[in-house]
Amino acid sequence: MLPSWLPDVRYAARRLRARPTYALLAVLTLALGIGGTAAVYGVARGLLFDALPYAREHEIAAFWSPFDWSEEEFLFVRGHVPGFRDVAAYMPNDLTLRQGDAPARLVPALASSAELFDVLGARPLLGRAFRAGEDAAGAEPVVVLGWGLWQELGGDPAIVGSRLTVDGTPRTVVGVMPRGFWFPSPATRAWTPAALDPRNGAGNYALVGRVAPGFDARAMTAPVARLTAMLGPRFHYPEKWDKTKHARVTPIRDELLGTVRPALLATLAAMGLILLIACANVAALMLGQADARTAELAVRSALGANRRRLTQQLVIEAVLLAAAAGALGASLAAGGYHLLAGALPLGAWAEAAAPDWRVFAAATAIALAAALLVVVVPTMSLWRGHAGTGAGRSLRSALGRARTGGLEGRGGRLENGLVVVEVALAVLIASGAALLARSVANLYAVDPGVVAGPVAVVDVVAGGDVTLARQWPSVDEMLDALHGLPGVRSAAATHRLPLRGGGDSFGIIVEGQESREASTTYVRVVSSDYFATMGIRIRAGRGFDATDRTPTDSGRPERVVVINEALAKQYFPGENPIGRRIGGGFRTPGRVVGVIANVAEGKLTDDPEPARYFLSDQVHYSHAAFTLLLRVAPGTDPATVLEAARRTVERVAPGFAVQGTTTLQRVLDTAVGPARQVMSLLSLLTALALVLGAVGIYGVIAHFAARRQRDWAIRVALGLRGSRVVGHILGHGLALVGAGVALGVLGTAALSRLLASFLYGVSALDPLALAAASVALLVVGMVAAFVPARRAGLTDPALTLRES
Repeated sequence: MLPSWLPDVRYAARRLRARPTYALLAVLTLALGIGGTAAVYGVARGLLFDALPYAREHEIAAFWSPFDWSEEEFLFVRGHVPGFRDVAAYMPNDLTLRQGDAPARLVPALASSAELFDVLGARPLLGRAFRAGEDAAGAEPVVVLGWGLWQELGGDPAIVGSRLTVDGTPRTVVGVMPRGFWFPSPATRAWTPAALDPRNGAGNYALVGRVAPGFDARAMTAPVARLTAMLGPRFHYPEKWDKTKHARVTPIRDELLGTVRPALLATLAAMGLILLIACANVAALMLGQADARTAELAVRSALGANRRRLTQQLVIEAVLLAAAAGALGASLAAGGYHLLAGALPLGAWAEAAAPDWRVFAAATAIALAAALLVVVVPTMSLWRGHAGTGAGRSLRSALGRARTGGLEGRGGRLENGLVVVEVALAVLIASGAALLARSVANLYAVDPGVVAGPVAVVDVVAGGDVTLARQWPSVDEMLDALHGLPGVRSAAATHRLPLRGGGDSFGIIVEGQESREASTTYVRVVSSDYFATMGIRIRAGRGFDATDRTPTDSGRPERVVVINEALAKQYFPGENPIGRRIGGGFRTPGRVVGVIANVAEGKLTDDPEPARYFLSDQVHYSHAAFTLLLRVAPGTDPATVLEAARRTVERVAPGFAVQGTTTLQRVLDTAVGPARQVMSLLSLLTALALVLGAVGIYGVIAHFAARRQRDWAIRVALGLRGSRVVGHILGHGLALVGAGVALGVLGTAALSRLLASFLYGVSALDPLALAAASVALLVVGMVAAFVPARRAGLTDPALTLRES
């Protein structure tokens, strides 16, 4: 075969050079589909398909109510959880690390019970993991380092056994985890044993366990029921936090990657559709080329060329196109990989995604598969066109069709079918983007209760050498310094920023309602200018003022509390809460001095929850992590003060580490969720699909008009107006687009299920979204079809008839 292949390769290369527009369009179209799909696959592979860095991950499950389990509950069930061999408790516990005279920096870390690494089946690269008893109060402080942190500290194996001062406490480094290990996210860089106290009832921990032999992590209903039966008699739960209800365990992959998976699957599906559109486009282009070469192929066949050799030439031409598209697609995949990883809502998971040779292997495999898809259509058309005919008869038939209007038969039907498929696939992507656009608009329409635009956010963490008594005074010193920055109008602090999840809920006792069933409310400790800085509206009474910080005659100020409308509605229905006294959470009750508008203290879309606000000067509440808020002057971008704020914190409070800087608007964007980023990606892919669809429609309609050029010329010569020609061709194009739109609308339900977790306030089959996608495709199709239609309508019939 080699002697025939080599000339055919040269022949195919010459033909492609002679048709640069066709070759360039085919290569670029296919490369975009290949490169995009390979890049998405490269991101998704490590998170969706590769094994997690835990031994026998199918045996590991996460418990319900994450970060709501107390040390008391864990120690009560420890060692005898039904259906589980081992169970571990863990909670985020970021550490501060200072090297030399440099400012303290934050190390994302985890505090856990001693069983954690045994539950995960993870073994250190150096040293050991935690031992039993190291999570008891008073135990020797130790730390296990992640591979990345170990490298930053020099990468010396002798670090095991040495002392490292983190959070102001010297800890013995007992182990270093291998490269690629992470838990619970790739951002975590160190692990310390928690000092578990059986009297601590605060819910801060999540539980993860390895099932016992003979149990399945996906079918643990009976063991979980036995566990809740153990908890019920021992602990009294408020209705809202009752762990004996809705209890279940979740496989560890679903728990850790559950929020990322829908976004990756939706993007992967959309890129797969783009690849199919690209393949359909190139197949239509090649079919048109094969159609235009019908007479040539017939003459060559009559002169002795067999169908195998003609097919071989088409295959080689397609392989050359695919090879060029594969090489270009691999380059696009490599160049667009990090851009795509940043655009997807991966968060800390972006660290687990890394390009490697498999991305390029995937691009090559996709190119080969696409080449097969591209070759099949024109090859089948060629063999069908020559099947059952002699060479002479085939030649006469082909030349006759060339003179009388071309191939409106099978070739035309195939091209038309490809256009319908392209449009249907484009409708799927466009409708998904429209659904997400509607959902994101609904989310931004939700009132968060704060004015986000002019507020900068600085998150800080107190090091272990900052005593509890010095935490809030140090925060006040930072606020005084930050208030003096250029462009800053006010500064405030809180230990829990709205829109970042709930937490910090204490029991409440209302004076005069002591017999009421026990319940809890959110509790927030804030500085005096908090409400003004955040733009929170005061509905009744007042907020905190300078008098609340001034001692009374008795030597201490009266404790005051501000409540939100949800608390007022639940505990003081139909009455004025101002002046009423509320206890719970702190020893001394507080007097209500104001009612503020509801703020999204938890998630953006949560129903309003009762919340109490205490002044930081009046309560002793240690939290270690604080959020500093800076309201800037009108017309000032809050992002412009972030770097100055960071330097100010490092100068004024060297014992604090800056965890991060952002703006309140970005916090709101994050609270809107991954729908915003997936919408942006799908919108970009929709634009690409529309461009590819327009190219495909244009190519097929142009070929349709060219095939019937002689027919149109005869009709015009007999008196048919050129506008009728334009209308006929345009109608043919719109009929194809309309069929594709109808097919795409019917198939939209399949893609919308992938997007269901992102939708808010909109149905998966929202008529407005479907209508917007349909109209967009109809407009694009009409414009693409109008260009060749108008050209055909303006053609001189005499010139056409002379040429034919």
